[in-house]
Amino acid sequence: MNAAQAKLLSWLLIETSHPGNVGSAARALKTMGFSNLHLINPKISGIAQESEAIALASGAQDLLESSQESHSLGAAVKNCTLVLGLTSREREFGPPALDWVHARSLITDALYQNQQVALLFGPERTGLDNHHLSLCTHRVYLDANPKYPSLNLAQAIMVCAFTLRESLHSFNTHTREGLHVPRIDKSDYADPAAVVAMLAHLREGLEAIDYLDPTNPKKLMVRLQALFARSRLHKEEVDLLRGIAKQMILRK
Repeated sequence: MNAAQAKLLSWLLIETSHPGNVGSAARALKTMGFSNLHLINPKISGIAQESEAIALASGAQDLLESSQESHSLGAAVKNCTLVLGLTSREREFGPPALDWVHARSLITDALYQNQQVALLFGPERTGLDNHHLSLCTHRVYLDANPKYPSLNLAQAIMVCAFTLRESLHSFNTHTREGLHVPRIDKSDYADPAAVVAMLAHLREGLEAIDYLDPTNPKKLMVRLQALFARSRLHKEEVDLLRGIAKQMILRK
């Protein structure tokens, strides 16, 4: 793994409660050569500077100091072409599910193409909710004991960081040796935040032509969200759909 690839990959901890988990996550990431730690809506403001976080970082305090704390998940994943939400809990709707082995392949390919990637880890008690997953391109699960798939937040980050480091090292070695030089079309994927904004615009358009009853929407929008998540929309396709939505509203 090289430094440029590490900078393209962001590790997002969402609504984290325990400072110790933030410190342990920083230690795991630094040990494996990663650095971009983002804290989204932590339960304690300034959680990375809590004494327990610093103690459990055990020498990785620089990652705590450079971590970014913000309130907007959408802003954090903006411009990311690949956003993976780590959760073992199955959902009726939402982005397509992917095991971690195949997810690592997507990550290495995306980083090779200099695309930004984000990994999302949810709150300790509840994990990622449907709103979090609405901003993901995939729901990713680890191959764990199906009767007890639960991992501590810091443990999950360590597992992912260690195995991803292995994948990137193998990928880069094979590429240098000419054994694996992918020729993947660098698709101009829309980032998930842009897709969410398009869905809101499309909903307004569907309401304008009376196709969607706002008092009884049923599951229309979540079904469309799941459809577009499977499709991996490009930026120009999002613009096309927003143009259609605009015309629906103008014809009201």
